[in-house]
Amino acid sequence: MNIDLLKRLCETPGVPGREERVRVLIEKEVKGLFDSVETDAMGNLICRRSARGAKGKKTTSKSKARTVMLLCHMDEIGFYVSSIDEKGFLWVNPAGGFDTRNLFSRRVLVCAQDGDHKAVMNPGGRPVHISSAEDRKKVPEVKEFFVDTGMTIQQVNKKFRIGDYVVMDEPLIEIGTKVVSKALDNRVACWLGIESVRALDKAGSAHACDIVVAFTVQEEVGLRGAKTASYAVRPDIGFGIDVTLACDTPGVPAAESVTTQGKGFGLHIKDGSFISDHELTDAVEAVAKKKRIPYQRTILAAGGQDGAAAQQAAAGAKAVGITVGTRYIHTVTEMVDKKDLQAACDVLAAAMGEMK
Repeated sequence: MNIDLLKRLCETPGVPGREERVRVLIEKEVKGLFDSVETDAMGNLICRRSARGAKGKKTTSKSKARTVMLLCHMDEIGFYVSSIDEKGFLWVNPAGGFDTRNLFSRRVLVCAQDGDHKAVMNPGGRPVHISSAEDRKKVPEVKEFFVDTGMTIQQVNKKFRIGDYVVMDEPLIEIGTKVVSKALDNRVACWLGIESVRALDKAGSAHACDIVVAFTVQEEVGLRGAKTASYAVRPDIGFGIDVTLACDTPGVPAAESVTTQGKGFGLHIKDGSFISDHELTDAVEAVAKKKRIPYQRTILAAGGQDGAAAQQAAAGAKAVGITVGTRYIHTVTEMVDKKDLQAACDVLAAAMGEMK
């Protein structure tokens, strides 16, 4: 399993609207894997691979192959600098959804014109030694958090400006059978978009469908890139690739766990944005059973993912979600099980190989 690639993907900063560094990494990684690679006006990276016959040779059939589209968003939740005060503290505006209970005392990177600068994030207010009991009960809002770069006001004014972006600063680590990192949502999907096609290519496997992998932008703020990419591609079949909840942890009833880590990829049935096509869901399930790939059917009560955009673009498409159960989503301790990640890769490669 190529954990080095996942590490590089996760540790590369890229908030909604500023995914270009992730895109450059992916462009280099997929060189030679696709027939064409292009970046659209919004910043989506659209990678196309024509149908292949035996031993990976391009087919010459005059009949139009169906298009299977994998949608893998590149952005991670983060912030934009919204103001700089007279003392040199940076105040921020969120790009994506945060639970502020997870934002206290965080190390961050401020990504500016001249490079990345390490800093810390905290909410305004009294520290524990001088706070009251009531102070300690309060959960601050995002607007109460500021970034301290450790620089003088003169240095700050030279280096930073409104619109610079901020991401969490945490390395990817492996513990037990798990991988832990910030931005597994959704660099997991970027990894799967590359590695599943790479698995097809290495095996020299035939695939009757044309494959398009779209590495999309601005999913965390409303599936924006996936909408334009899907409209341009107009797929027949869409695979929304994403993480989903794994609440198989203390304090959450079993009925609300969504997935259990180690039991396979998530065959995504429904969330707040779309309902997977039942025939396509059954077809993917049949592939998983045939190949003995572990899986679990999943429904997410709220939230959404790029599969919805593929389903609703232009005249519409059949769509299904392929997900990887992730603990502690939207924190710096997002955690996936390597077995589930491999299962998602295996089923995508197998399904693309069998789509007619």
